[in-house]
Amino acid sequence: MQMISIAGLLIGFLSIVLGQVLEGGHIGSLVQPTAFLIVMGGTVGAVMVQSPWRTFKQGLQMASWAFKPPVPRGEDIIADVVSWGGVARREGLLALEARIDAQPDPFVRKGLQLLVDGLEPDRIREVMEVEISVWEADMKQSAKVWEAAGGYAPTVGILGAVLGLIHVMENLSEPSKLGAGIAVAFVATIYGVGSANLIFLPLAKKLQTTIAQLVLVREMVIDGLIGIAHGDNPRLIESRLQSYVL
Repeated sequence: MQMISIAGLLIGFLSIVLGQVLEGGHIGSLVQPTAFLIVMGGTVGAVMVQSPWRTFKQGLQMASWAFKPPVPRGEDIIADVVSWGGVARREGLLALEARIDAQPDPFVRKGLQLLVDGLEPDRIREVMEVEISVWEADMKQSAKVWEAAGGYAPTVGILGAVLGLIHVMENLSEPSKLGAGIAVAFVATIYGVGSANLIFLPLAKKLQTTIAQLVLVREMVIDGLIGIAHGDNPRLIESRLQSYVL
């Protein structure tokens, strides 16, 4: 669990609410269901128009990565690779076949299978790097769902503000309705700009960082598998892989 993400959200929202209170405003004035519906509904709709369903769905599922990224510990990867290297040196590459199904990561399973199949090291690297490139492009496309939301939300917020002002103009003869219309107008802008800069854009950047970390882990696995394919000493492989661990 990455507490820094939770702390960042809390600090951002509490700062806005506290600023409202210090200025003499009421917290309740920031709660406008109509403005929320306009901004969030409009933003989601715009993102859905530009995104294939699979990409949109995957992007939503990736939101949890901001709090619990699926990045394995580098030390665990090194321990696994060293273990595989020891088995390969003692019993041969075919002995690793028994370990393939136990790996939860399809990428690792594929790499071990190529190793067991006896492919040349350069060929293994070529196949696995293509796998990384395709996977990375797919993940980045899904992460851009949130980046797109960050682009659309402020504009939709302005649209909500205009709608609120239209409502105000239509009821100039009824002063009792003017306050609600003006509130919706300005709060819609706050929702649009606030959600973009406190949630959507930071989340997109966080996902891109996590994707980069996952790519590094996969490159680490490739390096280890190539070392095993070359017959390197497991301790030499371990020493080389330590360079990946920050």
